[in-house]
Amino acid sequence: MTKITRVLLKDYVTGGHAQLSDFVVEDATAPAKDQLKDNQVLIRPVYFSVDPYQRGRLSGTKDSYVASYEKGKPITNFLVAEVVASSSSSFKEGDLVMHNDGNWESEYIADAQNIHRIEPKQGVEPRDYVGVLSMPSYTAYYGTMVLGEPKRGETILVSSASGAVGQMVVQLAKAAGLHVVAFAGSDEKVEHVKKLGADVAFNYKTCGDFLATLKKLVPQRIDIYYDNVGGPYLDAALAHVNDHARVIICGAITQYNIDSPDQAYAIKNITAVLVRKVRMQGFIILDHMDSHHHAEFVDYVSKLYAQGKIQYKTYEVDGLQNGPQAILDLFSGKNVGKTILKA
Repeated sequence: MTKITRVLLKDYVTGGHAQLSDFVVEDATAPAKDQLKDNQVLIRPVYFSVDPYQRGRLSGTKDSYVASYEKGKPITNFLVAEVVASSSSSFKEGDLVMHNDGNWESEYIADAQNIHRIEPKQGVEPRDYVGVLSMPSYTAYYGTMVLGEPKRGETILVSSASGAVGQMVVQLAKAAGLHVVAFAGSDEKVEHVKKLGADVAFNYKTCGDFLATLKKLVPQRIDIYYDNVGGPYLDAALAHVNDHARVIICGAITQYNIDSPDQAYAIKNITAVLVRKVRMQGFIILDHMDSHHHAEFVDYVSKLYAQGKIQYKTYEVDGLQNGPQAILDLFSGKNVGKTILKA
């Protein structure tokens, strides 16, 4: 009997860092073609997206913007898959598809209404749909170009600038004519960000006083802050913004692994939002996947990428069985760029 590999959540991670022991990697009986019901497809994932927001889905919380994983069931995320068999007139064997909440299993059955076909684009490979055209890249586009309302000549500060979102923000901002200031957590990452086009980049772990560094490197102050990290870095940015600045809250990675709520960082410079007339806006990109902006993003970025005008660094992990470690590595600083798990 044919077997598949799957990754399950064993225990909820309510505080601190997740451990490998919180997951189960197991073999299971492969689904068969004759198990398909009407309008279903049997698919074989090729590439899985690995993203920081998955940490929240491990927690078991009931009040988050996205449902937690269920104990004893496969974890899920964006993935690219090949259709093995289909009972739907919309898909045929061999089609490449995207599933935005697909199972971490080497084969599984999905409802056809929940997947969509990947149409060939010149210069774009299947893995790019969990890479340069993935949810983090769209997050960068939506936050920078839609919410950020960039104006040529303005200054943007980008946090976690070598990560999946940050590296795209840097390049989109530069293409929009902004002065790009970026920070990352190692000298290697800083050099990478500079190669992407950042006008100024620095290592926040070795720069000393963060706010003093901003004042020195960005005397003109900040017009847009793209925040992926929260905590003291958001606080410092608020202390150094211009009038009518836009602060885009995309993530808060410094706060994801705290052990209890009383360890959360308390923002001290919140009055800057009033005094500087700042528009500070959080957003969840999953709310905008069906927006017309998504089609704009795919068209715009795929053309730039095919022309070699956008670089996109990925960190590829081989083998579904290594998926749990790939998630853990997101929070250790080991990865540079967007993490992709190859089946």
